[in-house]
Amino acid sequence: MNYISCFECVECKTQYPSDQAMNLCPKDGRPVQMRLDIDNIAQDYPQLSWYDQAQKSMWRFGPLMPFDIHKYPDKICSLGEGNTPLVNVTDYGMFDSSFAHVFIKDEGQPYRGYGANPTGSFKDRGMSVVATMAKHYGLHKLVVPTQGNAGDSLSEYGHQFGLQVAVVMPDDTPMPIMGKVAAYSFKYPHITLDLVKGTIREAGALMKQKYLPQGYFNCATFQEPGWRIEGKKTMGLELAAPNEMKDDWSLPDVIFYPTGGGTGILGMWKAFDELERLGIIDDKRPKIIAVQSQQNAPVVDALEKQLSDTQPTDGGDTLATGLNVPGGVGHKAVLAIINQSKGGGVAVSEAQISQHTRGIFQQYGMWISPEGAAAIAAVEQAKTLGLVKESDQIVCFNTGSAEKYLPNIRHLFMS
Repeated sequence: MNYISCFECVECKTQYPSDQAMNLCPKDGRPVQMRLDIDNIAQDYPQLSWYDQAQKSMWRFGPLMPFDIHKYPDKICSLGEGNTPLVNVTDYGMFDSSFAHVFIKDEGQPYRGYGANPTGSFKDRGMSVVATMAKHYGLHKLVVPTQGNAGDSLSEYGHQFGLQVAVVMPDDTPMPIMGKVAAYSFKYPHITLDLVKGTIREAGALMKQKYLPQGYFNCATFQEPGWRIEGKKTMGLELAAPNEMKDDWSLPDVIFYPTGGGTGILGMWKAFDELERLGIIDDKRPKIIAVQSQQNAPVVDALEKQLSDTQPTDGGDTLATGLNVPGGVGHKAVLAIINQSKGGGVAVSEAQISQHTRGIFQQYGMWISPEGAAAIAAVEQAKTLGLVKESDQIVCFNTGSAEKYLPNIRHLFMS
């Protein structure tokens, strides 16, 4: 933790000491994030000496992470997460327009020579940092309300690193995700599963009623002190680093991001700011396009109505269960970043999600999640809305593996 100077509220900017774990800012109830001492990092690690290409996980970014893996290897709870590839899908046959550069950042499948998210979801990035920081602060009991993947991830890291974990999720969570956590809870006494009717909102209510009074630490989206933001930040660092798109440190023109809580948007934006302060990139930023299902689109709705925060919904019935978030304490900050980027929001239909889940599999053999398919579906709509040009360098995030959504989407691969 050499370079973590403080926790800072994303809204009021009040700073708090980083020697003790906390949840939301007590002044305004908004999330806090970690602030790095960038000047000292630049002084201690000149040029790019902090960046270790040989390290295959997301911890390759050394002192830009809470612990430098080379100095504190025993502190880090890693299962090889992150450092995922960009897959070129520019020639995707279902694009009506001729785009010049479209890539999928694939968080769901392992690829030779890269890192791999152990539970097949980008949630592993955040939960690796959660487990690391929980160990550091001596926290032994963690709880998360979840639409599914975050609970699967935290139960895996909790099991692997000896933490007591409680997961609260909706009872309509896709069976492979629910079944994995249920199996862990049956087999391992330190893993607990509770099911609720509704969405992550109802899961959060049960967490507050049942688990926080028992001394569990709240690891819900944006509720912990920026740990999950730091994990998701690595997606932005990877986009900036030399990769399949380019040989230099630079950023794409547009990012299509499936948005539930939106932690990754804050994380990537933070990464870009830190790299600029280190002198690695300039002040040019990608447009951020938030992608949601038409069944439940509070972020897109707020952008269209030019609101500063989302209005709570009742959720919806969507294959992309990770997008079924009825509102969030971090959405105000998410909206501010999208507007600052001159981006926007796109809500796609369930038919489009199904179409592109199947289409990407048929053409590329990639088992993308429904959330990833939503991002692909949004590209054409964004062009129609004037948010992207055919010449733009575009990155769409696939946040997980289709395997985790069977049997809900099995029919898409059988027709």
